[in-house]
Amino acid sequence: MAGALIKRIVAFSCLFVSGCTPPSLYYWGEYEDMIYQMYSEPGSADPATQIAKIREDIGIASESGKQIPPGLHAHLGYMYYLQGDTQSAFLEFAAEKQLFPESAIFIDGLMSRIKQ
Repeated sequence: MAGALIKRIVAFSCLFVSGCTPPSLYYWGEYEDMIYQMYSEPGSADPATQIAKIREDIGIASESGKQIPPGLHAHLGYMYYLQGDTQSAFLEFAAEKQLFPESAIFIDGLMSRIKQ
């Protein structure tokens, strides 16, 4: 009888804990999967495809009222840079700095290397 009670308490505790996970502050979309694919299978995710997916994720995040995760605009800027669109790249880098001021040193260094 005590064993059955303990099993019920453990089961209830698991349900309670799993149901109390706070929702994510950010809308990640396909960003994490793209980053993983880009580094695990080089050349498998071309810049044009990544740009399209990221732009779509930004739209979904905006519609759902969630924030863009750190690094997304920087990555989008890098994809624009790989396509030769430096102006769009710099706009995305500026957006990253505005949303995440702690990234300013990294982004400024990146932009200075691109300008050279």
